[in-house]
Amino acid sequence: MPFPIRICAICSEEFELKPDKPGFANRCPECSAPEATEASAAKPVDAFEGKSRSEANEARRAAIRDMLYRKDS
Repeated sequence: MPFPIRICAICSEEFELKPDKPGFANRCPECSAPEATEASAAKPVDAFEGKSRSEANEARRAAIRDMLYRKDS
């Protein structure tokens, strides 16, 4: 069974949509490649930044929990 032929949303070239293709389903492998490398090049997080993110996420979860489960009186 042949792979479906798609048209790239960026460069308008035709390409075969193969399984395990990196990137988006509407972009050819050449147009998807730069974004895949950018995601893997993320800088490491230091201890202070990681702790502040953790505290911010905890505060968000508490706020959402309070909004969802508060009793209307």
